[in-house]
Amino acid sequence: MALTLYTNPMSRGRIVRWLLEEVGVPYDTVLLDYSPEGVGSMKSEDFRAINPMGKVPAIVHEGRIVTEGAAICAYVAEAFPAAGLAPTEEERAEYYRWLFFAAGPLEQAITNQSMGFVPSPEQGRMAGYGSFDLAIDVLEQAVSRHDYIAGDRFTAADVYVGSQVGWGLQFGSIPTRAAFGDYRARLETRAAYKRATAIDDALLSPST
Repeated sequence: MALTLYTNPMSRGRIVRWLLEEVGVPYDTVLLDYSPEGVGSMKSEDFRAINPMGKVPAIVHEGRIVTEGAAICAYVAEAFPAAGLAPTEEERAEYYRWLFFAAGPLEQAITNQSMGFVPSPEQGRMAGYGSFDLAIDVLEQAVSRHDYIAGDRFTAADVYVGSQVGWGLQFGSIPTRAAFGDYRARLETRAAYKRATAIDDALLSPST
């Protein structure tokens, strides 16, 4: 199966790298940079033919293009069922609920908070996440219910939600809470997570 990952080691492409290492199928990697133009840029004409937004991650699987991290997680889990990352019938509701909560309201709340935008109550209703504190409290409830986001088993939704939690703790964009630390610790013991992290870290320091 022809599978290509378009990424940068300082991007959300790390989410998809981890996902693909969990799946365990061969894939090619195309590294793109943040320069405003030129070959190898996310803004190049060639890459914009894949993702008009000019950002990574993106994958091309047997000619089919998928962009947006949460969509890639859902797609890959279904495209490679043998990996066991797609939800069972019992897990499906929690799986999709929290996958898209993390990609939507949570992402928006964290971004606005990081940029110093604190919405008024009326603006919070329009934005759809209410307030940063509310979004974080809901995230804490979600990761506290089970060992993993959809139940007692690791799924592709944990790759996305876990990445949000991990980065939030690392960069201080979400508060330190025991539930977040415990959830991150469970995920970071996974062999695929360690492999993916090592690959991307090596790309950050190619001379070492």
